[in-house]
Amino acid sequence: MLVTPPEPPLWQRLAWMAGIWLASVAFLGAIAMIIRFWLKA
Repeated sequence: MLVTPPEPPLWQRLAWMAGIWLASVAFLGAIAMIIRFWLKA
């Protein structure tokens, strides 16, 4: 039988989701800025 580890509290899971979301948004924003500058050059 598999023993499931205790789930982290809700705030911790939400913080992880928010952190990953912010990181991906910042990454995509940086890529968009690089492409924009590259096309203008």
